[in-house]
Amino acid sequence: MSEELFNPHKIRKDFPILGRKNRGKPLVYLDNAASSQKPQLVIDAISDYYKFSNSNVHRGVYELAEDAENLYHSAREKVANWLGVTSHEIIFVRGATEGLNLIARSFAEPLLKAGDQIVLSEMEHHANIVPWQMVAEAKGVEIKIVPILPDGSLDLESLYGLLEQNKTKLLSLCHVSNVLGTVNPIEEIIVKAHQQGVKVVIDGAQSVPHKRVNLQALNCDFFVFSGHKLFAPMGIGVVYAKSTLLESMVPYQGGGDMIDQVSFKGTSYTSGVQRFEAGTPNVADAIGLGEAINYLESIPFDLVDEYEKSLLARARAQLVSIDGLIEHGTTTDKAGVFCYSIEGVHPHDLATLLDAEGIATRTGHHCCQPLMERLGVEATARASFSMYNTIDEANHFADAVKRAVALLR
Repeated sequence: MSEELFNPHKIRKDFPILGRKNRGKPLVYLDNAASSQKPQLVIDAISDYYKFSNSNVHRGVYELAEDAENLYHSAREKVANWLGVTSHEIIFVRGATEGLNLIARSFAEPLLKAGDQIVLSEMEHHANIVPWQMVAEAKGVEIKIVPILPDGSLDLESLYGLLEQNKTKLLSLCHVSNVLGTVNPIEEIIVKAHQQGVKVVIDGAQSVPHKRVNLQALNCDFFVFSGHKLFAPMGIGVVYAKSTLLESMVPYQGGGDMIDQVSFKGTSYTSGVQRFEAGTPNVADAIGLGEAINYLESIPFDLVDEYEKSLLARARAQLVSIDGLIEHGTTTDKAGVFCYSIEGVHPHDLATLLDAEGIATRTGHHCCQPLMERLGVEATARASFSMYNTIDEANHFADAVKRAVALLR
């Protein structure tokens, strides 16, 4: 897609940080899979809350407290509408990591028994591995791993075979791989899982920044994402849980605002999502998340995914000529993530030289050590594109990689 159809230059003006320098050079920010930048509207919304509406929620009857309560409630409504569900199914958490831990402790651990199976894939982030390992150890549950194929796609034959086993009770899968860029066919997978009575958890941290997801149509049982990847603040995230499952879930944190009655003889819990939001919530950043969604509704967000893929294609076309370059994840319909290795070049050295050119990229295991083992590497380099990146930046990135490789060999 050309910049005539999608104008990143107009969008860039909304993101103040993109005007700064990096090592004295114009900043080229290509680490969007780790965290996105924030538009001025989001920054202003957080600042305005602290300047004009700061108060604890759920407790006060004075006007300031009512203002804060209304803003917090409005943010939850905005998230729910964006996802196509009801606000009674939206839990605010610190991020996808806390969300997956909440589901593991509040839903899976009470449900599962010794001998049951949880299914994960080789491409999962540590946040979608470790919580399930904790549950498995506590309950005597077995974890089964779905392998990936050479192009980075999921081995669906293996997955469906595991789903058909009566022992499998839960599948937890990323929508989009943060390393490979693989977009998993979760619509089809959810249907297959539900046919076998398997509950489905989707890690949507890498999908929501690129395309709108309608959870009612998707029909997964749980969905999590982090605000900081969706142009919103750090420290806020979302768990969607089907209302039919919420009431059976037990709180995994106790404290203020999640209770009905407390005595030393025992405690009863409040109903609904508030049971899972113990203590003072992150009101300001929830408001910031709502404002980020407002911002996305004001731009042609439906064109973002296609545009980012065009940036990926532009960079890849120039990099494939590098001798010894290996792209990890080569499925035809992948997100705008270019994860790669170059024979004889350490990714950390490469990233250091790119940094000197003003280009911010990510190296390491990307919180996916089992996937690195599967790929046969300890670390990779990764450039991840967003809606505010330009064709010129994609070209600059490719040219800088070529120059760096020439220096390092």
